[in-house]
Parts: sequence; C-alpha cells; structure tokens
Amino acid sequence: MQKDAQPETGIIVGAGIAGLGTAIALASHGVSVTVIDRDQAPATDDPDRAFAEWPRRGVAQLRHSHVFLARLYILLRDHYPELLDDMLRTGARKLPFSTGLPPQLLAGYSPLAADDDFTLISSRRVTLELAMRRFAAAQPGIKIVPDCRVQGLVLTPDSAIPDIQGVRLGEGKKQELHADFVVDASGRTSPFPGLLRKAGARIAEESAPAGIVYFTRHYRLRPGMTEPPRGAAPSVGDLGYLKFGVFRADNGWFSVTLAVPEIEEGLRALVRAGKGFDAVCAELPGVRPWIDPGRAEPGGKVFAMGRLDSLWRHYMRGPRPVVRNFFAVGDSVIRTNPLYGRGCSAGFLQGHLLAGIIAEIADPAARAQAYYTAQMREIRPYYDIMLKQDAQAIRRAERARDPDYQPRFRARVRRHILEQAIGPASRADITVFRALMRGFHMLEDPRIALRDPVIVGRILRIWARGPRRNRAVADRKAGPDRATLFASLSLVGT
Repeated sequence: MQKDAQPETGIIVGAGIAGLGTAIALASHGVSVTVIDRDQAPATDDPDRAFAEWPRRGVAQLRHSHVFLARLYILLRDHYPELLDDMLRTGARKLPFSTGLPPQLLAGYSPLAADDDFTLISSRRVTLELAMRRFAAAQPGIKIVPDCRVQGLVLTPDSAIPDIQGVRLGEGKKQELHADFVVDASGRTSPFPGLLRKAGARIAEESAPAGIVYFTRHYRLRPGMTEPPRGAAPSVGDLGYLKFGVFRADNGWFSVTLAVPEIEEGLRALVRAGKGFDAVCAELPGVRPWIDPGRAEPGGKVFAMGRLDSLWRHYMRGPRPVVRNFFAVGDSVIRTNPLYGRGCSAGFLQGHLLAGIIAEIADPAARAQAYYTAQMREIRPYYDIMLKQDAQAIRRAERARDPDYQPRFRARVRRHILEQAIGPASRADITVFRALMRGFHMLEDPRIALRDPVIVGRILRIWARGPRRNRAVADRKAGPDRATLFASLSLVGT
C-alpha cells in the first residue's frame, strides 16, 4: 500500500483485534507505532496451545465465539490481503455466501461474482490474534511492548483542554513515552476515561443494558469426523427465553454460545457447568448433531461473560474535541451486545478509518471531527438498531415467564409481518435475502432494504401467497418453548 502520510509516531494502548488492526493500518501509511499490551506475549504460535495457555486478562471475550463479518472480510481482501492470507494459513476459514443460505434457496443457487462480498471469516479469536500479532510484529514501524501498563498521561502544560503528548508507564521522566498521538484500544476496562476526566475532559456517555449473560463452550471434531450436514432445524436461533448459535472455527474446532436473559437465574446456573450446557444443547434440534459425543468432544469448561451493556463515548462536544491528539477504537469507545458479532469488525474498521484520516489531515481538531463523523456514519446506524433489538429482547424474555401474557395489537402486527412476510420472503427470494444480508454484514445502513420499494414489493408478493402456499418457506421451529425445555431439564418453578 502507498505510504502517503508525513512521518509521524503513534502510541496504541491495547493489542487486541482493534489495537493490532489500527497498528497495521497506520503502519501502511508510514506511521511508526508502539503498541502497549498489558498482557504477556504468547509463548507459542500453536493455536491450540495458545488457546489453552495464553493468559489474556485484558480480553474478557477472548475465548468466546467470534466471527468477522463481510465488511471486515472486504477490508482485508481489498486493503490487507497479506494479513488475510496469514489468517487463513493459521487456520481461519472463509465461509462463502452459500454457507448461510436458507436450505430453500440453496438447491437452486447460482453464484454471482458479487456474492464474494458476503464472505465471513470464522475462527477462534486466539487464532486470529496470533496471526495478527505475528503479521503486525513483522511490519516496519510497529513495535509491540508486552506486559506493560499505562499509569498516566503526558500532557501539554497549560493547555485549555487536555492535549496528549504521550503516556506514563511508571514514575519519573524515564518512564514517559512520547508520540504525536495516542490511540486507546484497551477495551472495556480502559483507564483512559478516568485519566482524561481527571485532566479536565468532559466526556459524555450513552449506555443501555444488553440484558443477557453469555456462555460459550468449545468442541473439537473427533478424528475422521466432519461437521454435520445442514438440516431443517437452524443452528442459530432466538427462542425468546434463550438465544443460541453454532460457530465454525479453525483446525477442527467449533463453539456453541448460549445467551441467557439475566432474569433466567435457574437456566443461567444450569449452563455454567459443562453437563448442564450440553443438556440444553441436546434440546435444540439444530445444535444436537454438532455436540453428539460420537462426532465431537468438548475442549474444556464453559466460559461466561456478564454485565454486558452497550456504550458510546463521545469525545466531541459540539464542533470541538474534548481532548486533542487522542483517539479511541473498539470497545473502549463503542461497544454493543456481543451476540450480534459486530465488535471485532467495527473495531478494525475504526482503525482503518482513523489511519486514513491521520494520513490526510494534519490539524488535531480537524482529525477529531473527521473521525467522529466517520464513526457516526459507519457505525451509528447499527448501534441504534442493536439497542432497539436489545430492548425488545429484554421485554420478550420478561413476557416468556408469564403464561398468561397476551401481546397487544401492535406486537401481533409486528410479529405477523416478520413471520408471514419478511421471514418467508428471505427464504423464497434470493434478491430479498441478499438485500437483508447487506445490512447484517455492515455493508449498508440496515434500514435501507425495508425502505427499498423493489424489495418491499417482492416481500409483499410472497406474503400475498398466504400461509398455505408459503408452507415450504415458513419459519422452522428452532427449539422447544420455555415450559417444555424447563420441564425436560427439571427447572420447573424457576
């Protein structure tokens, strides 16, 4: 890639997906970058050993299910092909558009060249981080400093607003690291908001609960076994009281994630243990073949992650930045419910956008404004949709516990549109499916498809055929209702 920026130096705090992606993007523009990682470097390049042994206290979600959406695949394919190749050599997998097609569309599917734009990258996160870390360390101008914590900020004296010159790693001048700008990629537990507020920055925040606790268990296919063929029952689903998904990974591994509403304390307690987790999976028709003991064996314990929320930190106040020469990427500035799988893709995208802005704009205030505008344009539409979906899911989980609940008219209409119109059309008409996938993969504003007269017309034509003619494309039952599953697992009364 062309190095079109004036020589600059940057400090990135955090060496996860967002931090490494930002470092790689900046280095491609000629910026010299020091990446500070609070955790130790991996002791091995072997993905299986690293998964079992690498202590990554700074990445709470390291051993949960991950996927790179098509937006990030396209970014890698078009701008960082060598990194993509390294990921694939390490074991990450390209999942083509056909992998996610509904069974009703798969039989008559005729690939288009543009369908490559719907490709997913799937892998355990450890494997992705190993590949990215190795690739970043080999780039001119990138230095990774492991096992190091930021203790404070280096500020320009007497500045009207905090003006960052670097970071302090310990006491005294010798422990100061200086650079032209600092990037916070330190994730959910970032120290920077506190440090900046102490320095006088007025940082506004929005937050909302996700309403779930996240449980993941990894499995490995036994020698000679393959992944189960696709059946009628989905391997990803939302039952209201439980969400689930199977995630293909690397080197013979896959994972299952169960997202349990916070209010379902009995179910949460059950799935924390491997035996209970597998018992719930066995009740889900689309998951059961994957965890069949003859096909796969569990690779360890169940990993849990709670206290999940969505967050947006604003480092602009009107037209002015609240801090100069400071930028944040990933979960340290924007985070959402991990269930939607957009965190890694959004974090790398932010780093790519920031690198382009650094290369093109010299003025610190103009850089801050351009970066904020890019985030609002490229990420905010998905953030707003996900917040709305979380609020709806929290209400659904509450109502699932009430056997006497009767939905109101608007709720019945909304459910009818989804189940009798949009759902069947997405399984009967590949043009509708492609349009909906563009929003899912962060390729366009997720509201566009259902505002397109052509797509709406196609949906209405399928809906007008009626339930009988649409029987073959009707929604498949993803699993038992709450009462049935709870009775089967002796959770009655919880």
